[in-house]
Amino acid sequence: MDLTPHPDHIQPAHMSDAEWQLRVQLAHCYHLVDHFGWTETIFNHISARVPGSDFYLVNPFGLNYDEVTPANLLKVDLEGRKVEPSPYDANPAGFALHGAIHGAREDIHCVIHTHTTPVSAIALKRAGFGHDDFYGAQLFGRVAYHTFEGITLFADEKSRMLDSLGDKHVLVLRNHGVAVGEMDIPRAFFLLWTVQRAAEIQCAAGAMAGDNVALPASISQRCSDLTAQLIREDGFAHKFFDAMVRQMQGRRGRRL
Repeated sequence: MDLTPHPDHIQPAHMSDAEWQLRVQLAHCYHLVDHFGWTETIFNHISARVPGSDFYLVNPFGLNYDEVTPANLLKVDLEGRKVEPSPYDANPAGFALHGAIHGAREDIHCVIHTHTTPVSAIALKRAGFGHDDFYGAQLFGRVAYHTFEGITLFADEKSRMLDSLGDKHVLVLRNHGVAVGEMDIPRAFFLLWTVQRAAEIQCAAGAMAGDNVALPASISQRCSDLTAQLIREDGFAHKFFDAMVRQMQGRRGRRL
């Protein structure tokens, strides 16, 4: 058996350890989104800021999420244009949402955009996310909403998206999907997981007869504050992320 590592899994000599570790972590994140079934075929992005720079890592356009590797991730600028040679194509138009958020929010180093069925269903409802279930309560006061203007491609929409986002970390794109942003990849993934669970539960509860048990706003706020505190602590989101990677690798029987 040939145990020689694939070139896509070997750190190039010119690359810093910090960038390589970020690439490994971002590739894991793509694989986790695929593992949980949150992909939209070859579309959408997960982006991460390269340490000490104004450049970002993002998936090559045309690859499935499980085909993303540390080495084939593209390095792009705020406009989504490649800044290093790669045989793969970029998708600058699809990076518009990410570039807008990265360019305006110094506290956000990773942005994940999805439109799973439950999330898109919530985005379609005028009321948006409720805050009466365990996960929805954790999002109380943390969700912003942006009116649908068509496929997010055009520069003139960026300022309006940023006005909609404000200081929040979850942006529901009405009639579309969601974007979450956090200070690093594990925290962004944990936030996405919370959003996804809230959407799933809200959709399931909405399909059942009977009234929901409403939570007082004070309780929802308490849950939200505690979750925000936990996600800011070093180690919490990283433990969750690493555990999900181990689970995924165990089930797939392979590593990067």
